Amino acid sequence: MSDFHRFKGTDTYLTSEGLEASVNTALALERPLLVRGEPGTGKTLLAEAVSAALGMRLIRWNVKSTTRAQDGLYVYDTVQRLYDSRFQDKDVGDIRQYIKLGPMGEAFAAKERVVLLIDEIDKADVEFPNDLLNELDRMRFFIDELQEEVVADERPVVLITSNAEKELPDAFLRRCVFHFIDFPTPELMKSIVAVHHPTLTEDLVQQAIETFYEIRSMKRLRKRPSTSELVDWIAVLKRAGVNDVLLDKNLPFLGALLKKEQDLVAFADQLAGGARWRS
Repeated sequence: MSDFHRFKGTDTYLTSEGLEASVNTALALERPLLVRGEPGTGKTLLAEAVSAALGMRLIRWNVKSTTRAQDGLYVYDTVQRLYDSRFQDKDVGDIRQYIKLGPMGEAFAAKERVVLLIDEIDKADVEFPNDLLNELDRMRFFIDELQEEVVADERPVVLITSNAEKELPDAFLRRCVFHFIDFPTPELMKSIVAVHHPTLTEDLVQQAIETFYEIRSMKRLRKRPSTSELVDWIAVLKRAGVNDVLLDKNLPFLGALLKKEQDLVAFADQLAGGARWRS
């Protein structure tokens, strides 16, 4: 096992004891860390923080609905090879030039230990996580076209994020350390805001956070505003010179918080309902 590193967050990424313990458990066991939580809770930023705190390069794999496990290992560009063969300006017999490592392949091939972020794994096909199991366990894969095996000299630190859009296979979950990032409490949120807006007045911070949590508590919202949207909203308030915010129909820059037309309608309807707005 590699020398044990301890993660304690960074100056710009505030953590909880539970999150630090999960990261350090994954580091000690050299297993992937699967992080779940609603959008905007800092799952992706966690990988950046781990990379910065441990002094390791970050490699990102942004998963999409069409992503295949093979894409993360390597891609053989047969189309480019065919194109080059028509113009005869390259040695198309050298297949190596048409092999491009994917993010996982790059992480395995790195000479130094790196952080590999597999972001939003639940966007892909339901079989996608299982297709990664063998490579994540063995930290090696074979390139058929070259008849070569890529073996990791240094086992990468693997962080996997999920928005819980679909269930992940049990076999995959067994191989991961798991952590659910709870939405920040108002006290923690105040500290997070202070990191991004250190010169903001205490009154405006308090009013903005109270208003933000009041909006989040509205039952009919389909997409509740996240931490990143609060930070952006406060930035706009600051730029506009707004010193007071009240939860009413004239709430400034509401579009920075609510991103769906249905939620804007629900917001207006629930405010109009007065004491019944949470029901």
